[in-house]
Amino acid sequence: GGTPAKMRLCGCGFKCGITEVFSRYGKKTHEKEAVMGEDGRCFPRKDTQAYRLLELVAVCGEFPAELVYRLAGSTSYKGTVTWLLKKERLLRVYYRDKLRGYRLGRRARTALLSDNPERFSFYLTGNVDTSLLKSEATRRIRLHRIAEVYVAMLNAGVTIFRDEKPRVFAPDGDQDRGLEGAAFYSSREVKETGIEAVKIKGSRMAGVLLSPDGVFLTYNSGPYMAKWDYRAEQRAKAWMQVTLCNGNAGLGYAPEDVCGLLFGDSLEPFCQILSGADSGARCFFLLDGSYGHFYYLTNDHKGEVMLRLLCDRDRREELDRILSQGLCAGNPGGVIENDALDGNGDPVLFGYLLDIPRIHRFCSALQLQERHGTLICFDFQREVLERCYGGLVAFEAISFEKFERRFYPEI
Repeated sequence: GGTPAKMRLCGCGFKCGITEVFSRYGKKTHEKEAVMGEDGRCFPRKDTQAYRLLELVAVCGEFPAELVYRLAGSTSYKGTVTWLLKKERLLRVYYRDKLRGYRLGRRARTALLSDNPERFSFYLTGNVDTSLLKSEATRRIRLHRIAEVYVAMLNAGVTIFRDEKPRVFAPDGDQDRGLEGAAFYSSREVKETGIEAVKIKGSRMAGVLLSPDGVFLTYNSGPYMAKWDYRAEQRAKAWMQVTLCNGNAGLGYAPEDVCGLLFGDSLEPFCQILSGADSGARCFFLLDGSYGHFYYLTNDHKGEVMLRLLCDRDRREELDRILSQGLCAGNPGGVIENDALDGNGDPVLFGYLLDIPRIHRFCSALQLQERHGTLICFDFQREVLERCYGGLVAFEAISFEKFERRFYPEI
């Protein structure tokens, strides 16, 4: 209750739906932040924090309330914008089963559809989860997990909106348009392929990330260990290879370019996957060789920076070049997978992207060969890796803070 601190009403008051927030933005905030609709009420302009939040809620269906903190902007300003959108009923709060989420109000749906039907009609029309929202906890959790992936992609500079990327999976799509950078397609967009998409039924993937370097089937396990249906995930991978590597040859992907990407709320699930490699809880889907590469990222700022790096070959190569200083050239055909060799001829692996099967292959081979090796990672990853392979591998840590300051100063 009450108006947030440092907020002033604009000349036409709350009835128009816009306030003049934070006096430091000046007296022209109203004109910059809003446009007048046909009904005489104001609506946020494009390229404002309020409009961007409404866009995300539209494509997600239901946006987790606690996820707002990961969006760009100061905490106080985001709080004010969210409060105002709720006040004007452009956003409404849905709370049930201890899940709190934001859903679009009727006026916001109408305005977005009118403003950009190419972007929003796919999500806001028809009998789909993002349009006809359900109350079941399982369905809402699914929407929340996909929303977390959307935010990670958006913050990492990956294209997520339909009007800004080629419709790769649509039967009548514009595959010949080609990708400009990286683009993410939700699981529902993938299913636009038609009846063939039945082959991925049962897969837990949130969608597919297409980058210049590869295809990444994307999953989000949240705070839990992912539960895999082995056959469903194998079908999903095989179908993606057929669809993107053969059906759409113009994209230039090879079957081995199809990789996996798993998000989690912390590094604990990553540790559990590796530490259970030789137990009854072994995660065969990730460790049996089905995937050459399956990356693990966290649902936070560090994970978003790692995602940028994953999609940025030039900066990866630059980082590898820096890490290779003082080391000998690697032996790609060696018995033990490696990126370089140290002065004693022992293998060195650059494991900073937390490639699950590659790290497992490296450490398992060291153990079998009774060899010594070094794994290079970021400082925030070291503790969990030492828990899994301490005593078997030597570790060298990169300062994440210094890395970010040098490679991504604009973030």
